[in-house]
Amino acid sequence: MRIAIHAFEGMTLFHLATPLLVFGEVTRLGLADGWSAEVFTETGGPVRSEEGYVIGDVAGPNIVRDAQMLVLPSWLNELPEPSADLLQLIHEAHDRDTQIVGLCLGAYPVARSGLLDGRTAVTHWGAARAVAAQTPAVSFNDSALYIDHGDVLTSAGTASALDACLHIVRTHLGSAAAAAVARGIVVAPHRDGDQAQYIARPLPDRDLDGPLGKTMLWALANLDQDLGVASLAAHATMSKRNFTRRFTEATGLSPAKWVLNRRLDDARQLLETTSWSIARIAESCGFGSPVTFRQNFVAAFSTTPTSYRTRFSQNEGPDRSREG
Repeated sequence: MRIAIHAFEGMTLFHLATPLLVFGEVTRLGLADGWSAEVFTETGGPVRSEEGYVIGDVAGPNIVRDAQMLVLPSWLNELPEPSADLLQLIHEAHDRDTQIVGLCLGAYPVARSGLLDGRTAVTHWGAARAVAAQTPAVSFNDSALYIDHGDVLTSAGTASALDACLHIVRTHLGSAAAAAVARGIVVAPHRDGDQAQYIARPLPDRDLDGPLGKTMLWALANLDQDLGVASLAAHATMSKRNFTRRFTEATGLSPAKWVLNRRLDDARQLLETTSWSIARIAESCGFGSPVTFRQNFVAAFSTTPTSYRTRFSQNEGPDRSREG
């Protein structure tokens, strides 16, 4: 996975170093092939950190085009308006299904982009009120460490960025990989906040009791069933067009993409914790065949189900499938 990390004039070195440290540890420990994190600036030129050091070895914004994740690790305390170019960069990346990550005050430019309108986010507690005042369409949670909607993730202040980055590793590579990274950088692999630490399976914030929320809960309980748009819309008693529009507004993902992500989540958990065959996991998670499962898994995680199980399985059972 290619990760583009935004640097800007006056940012603190800690905030830049956090995602570089966590994602770099994935590569150093050999936990995944193809993981790379690269720093870029809007102009492609050097910037000076708040501490006075020049950050010079940077790329230009063109690297975001090939990235699967765009990280905005911080923002200035004065909350200056993000440039039109940066906002466009965020939007275009999101349109390509690039995951957008706003760490600490980096949640502010993400919120200003409009991608969080109608949804919940989190940022540094000291700036939460000011950020909320400038982005009234976003609901800010003042107690979560991070909130992951799948397409967009935000985190609370400073050290919470470590928690969020470890969560990203856990999401893409499994709990064993996140634990290995946490051991390497000597931090807790999972730290509880006052409330739920993240939204693992995002539901629409304002429609939990409505047809969308009920349909999403139903889908999560029936991943092995036909969950095409027609079936989902029928369960919600909506037209396919209206359902797709409202679903995308609520989650930031198309119904098909959301269902695929949830099926892959379940499949990864089963690979980690059971000795089920690849065929059984494929069927249980709603993939048409082991071949379809394998193709989607490789596209999402750059490894096969069998290789993933070999590396991250927490189960000691004897039944290890050679399929996939």
